Amino acid sequence: MSLITIILIIIIALLAGMEGILDEFQFHQPLVACTLIGLVSGHLTEGIILGGSLQMIALGWANVGAAVAPDAALASVASSIIMVLGLEGGATDVQTAISTAIAVAIPLSVAGLFLTMICRTLTIPIVHFMDGAAEQGNMRAIDMWQILAILLQGIRIAIPAAALCVVPAAVVTDALNQMPPWLSGGMTVGGGMVAAVGYAMVINMMSTKETWPFFALGFVLAAIGELTLIALGAIGVALAIIYLGLKENSGSNGGGSTGSGDPLGDILNDY
Repeated sequence: MSLITIILIIIIALLAGMEGILDEFQFHQPLVACTLIGLVSGHLTEGIILGGSLQMIALGWANVGAAVAPDAALASVASSIIMVLGLEGGATDVQTAISTAIAVAIPLSVAGLFLTMICRTLTIPIVHFMDGAAEQGNMRAIDMWQILAILLQGIRIAIPAAALCVVPAAVVTDALNQMPPWLSGGMTVGGGMVAAVGYAMVINMMSTKETWPFFALGFVLAAIGELTLIALGAIGVALAIIYLGLKENSGSNGGGSTGSGDPLGDILNDY
């Protein structure tokens, strides 16, 4: 990698680490982080493929209060760097590099949680410093400590990213090529199975007896190769409009009946 590429990757890693806590501009999302790293490294197509695959895994991940989801930022940044190094070595195919990157993403996301715990422990004194600045009415100091605290979250991703970038591409390529076929094939199958877990987590949160037919229909339509994503989206919108229209008609014909058996639908109708 060139020096400029390494600097750009470190900047992306810094932004992804901060966004893993802020959840504002979504730089930590796999589709965004992997695509940006693929763009600056000259492997845009491979970065989009990897980001899309990891995004399927992270569909059900979300920060809820003080409970932080598995670290998608470290998983996205580190796995995409490993993929780029494997491709730049020139002796491995794209599928092997992407499959290996997907396989290492899950343990990296768990390791990222450990780094997050360290950063949050380090920010405890910063909170006390901010309390002292608030008692003095020093808003500038509060802003400074706040920026420093969130920068720690970015540094925890930037440092591993910088360490990976200095690894010679030939080393990563040799490691990928030395994997036996059963291991690389298992990683490919495992990556596909883990992506299904992301779907399952989302469906588990959304599923009602009214929505299951739509899920089944969507899986069937997705298997038709001639249908593009735009066509699938148009079909989904049309089905949603038909469903809402039929639901309104049944509600008006039902007279005084209340509730439809779909709590989420009732809440949306109230709004």
